[in-house]
Amino acid sequence: MHCAGVDLGGTNLRGVIFDGERGEVIVYAQIPTRAEEGPSAVIERIIALLRELMGQSLAPIIAVGIGVPGLYDPCTQVTRFLPNLPTGWRGVPLGAEIERAVGRPTFLINDARAFALGEATWGAGRGASTVVGITLGTGIGGGVVIEGRLLFGIDGTAGEVGHQIINPHGPPCGCGSRGCLEAHASGPAIAAAGMKAVRQGRTTQIRDLVKGDLNAITPEVIVRAAESGDPVAQEILEEAGFYLGIGVANLITLFSPEVVVIGGGVARAGEWILGPIRRVVAERCRVTPLERVRILPAALGGLSGAIGAALWAGQQASKCMR
Repeated sequence: MHCAGVDLGGTNLRGVIFDGERGEVIVYAQIPTRAEEGPSAVIERIIALLRELMGQSLAPIIAVGIGVPGLYDPCTQVTRFLPNLPTGWRGVPLGAEIERAVGRPTFLINDARAFALGEATWGAGRGASTVVGITLGTGIGGGVVIEGRLLFGIDGTAGEVGHQIINPHGPPCGCGSRGCLEAHASGPAIAAAGMKAVRQGRTTQIRDLVKGDLNAITPEVIVRAAESGDPVAQEILEEAGFYLGIGVANLITLFSPEVVVIGGGVARAGEWILGPIRRVVAERCRVTPLERVRILPAALGGLSGAIGAALWAGQQASKCMR
């Protein structure tokens, strides 16, 4: 069963034709999103990408899945709010427009949920009965997959791991609450900690790495400083990993997964983040047999979301055929 999957990112559109039975990427392509051009232009680019992919596939494509960075209506396949894209994409009939253009049933899915489904089925969580997936980037998203099926919840909102409260008196979060995991350990939160350290005049390489331009501070810059032995940068990453560890410990206690898969741009920090997570989990999880829980980096690279979207489309199309 071959399906197409597209990961709608703020920078790039990644698309695949995926064989869900063999776990094989048949065709892959990536093009810039150019999100600043607005929804109509981006949709045309998605359609062009899909036509290119489908034109290279010898097998028939039964459905299309689109991973979207935000909220959507699963009944109408209309986007409700994609916060990290210009205009927010409120009320865009994305599913219907794609379906009309390419002639295949089209299903939307939250991009972090797609990541979790892809990694649970054919990535780092393959073979496990329960998998929690977490994406670390501009926001913190995730999903839970049990026996190969995504835990969907009301309108597909199950798995918003970044908005669990880990510090009731913590900083404001973009969701409107306070002390969310995302407010403490997302990419922007890590960058903000670096900016704060420089403004406070702490002795750190971070300022020199960005030549004094605080707006150029990113998690990648802080990792570079940490790898050069900068104690301030190491402290920032340790603190982010600490809060992530609390969040992961909560998820392990709730779902008792065999595998926790961590991906996204911030996860490229590797052991600077994964090390503290594992230590905190070992300290704070007391009722789950941790010797049977693995915390792993994503295995599908940048294709996790597109593969997960294709798998979701296949699952939904199969339901419609029954």
